[in-house]
Amino acid sequence: MRLAPLHFLALSIALSCLGGCAGNPQQRTAALVQAAGLQPEQVATPAFLLSAYVRITRPDQPISIYIEGDGYTWRNRYQASTNPTPKRALGLTLAAADHSDNVVYLARPCQFTAMADNPRCEPAYWTGKRFAPEVITALDAAISHYASRTPGQHIHLTGYSGGAAIAVLIAAQRQDIATLRTVAGNLDHDAVNRWHQVSLMPESLNPINVAAQVAHIPQIHF
Repeated sequence: MRLAPLHFLALSIALSCLGGCAGNPQQRTAALVQAAGLQPEQVATPAFLLSAYVRITRPDQPISIYIEGDGYTWRNRYQASTNPTPKRALGLTLAAADHSDNVVYLARPCQFTAMADNPRCEPAYWTGKRFAPEVITALDAAISHYASRTPGQHIHLTGYSGGAAIAVLIAAQRQDIATLRTVAGNLDHDAVNRWHQVSLMPESLNPINVAAQVAHIPQIHF
């Protein structure tokens, strides 16, 4: 697939920034969203309250949706973190670099959201169950929520790291995904985990298993 120049430029700018943005994580997030004109929102789904940053200015135009990576999942090789909010939200960096009329950034379950507002949040959802069916359902519901604000328009879907896996799994069950992009994507977690000699994730769906269902979608994997 040949990327439109605007989207390619947005991705290039974002990728060039990934290693160079410094400072406090909250300050970095605030600066990113303010400069990009993104507004904080929350979306209630059956399982999780999801955080989002949104700019929708043209309901008659397609919408670009970005899904965050796994975030701060492990404190060390053996101990999961207590909060998966990323210290450097690279998926948000990609969204902030996109100058399209309609841009939505979706955090993963339990990221950027108070744990008290998410009773189901537990480390399993950012470790072994990070791609569980209920997680995919939650992100898909959020995408449908924002798609309803641009009725009848196509969706350009981008996922970073583990968010790439979710993007593929969601694209396999929707009919409105016009293009699919992944950045540093984990697209076969069984193979990745075997390579790194860490535990498999039998409670998570694996995007490699839906490759045939997304084969018709124009896609590129960075």
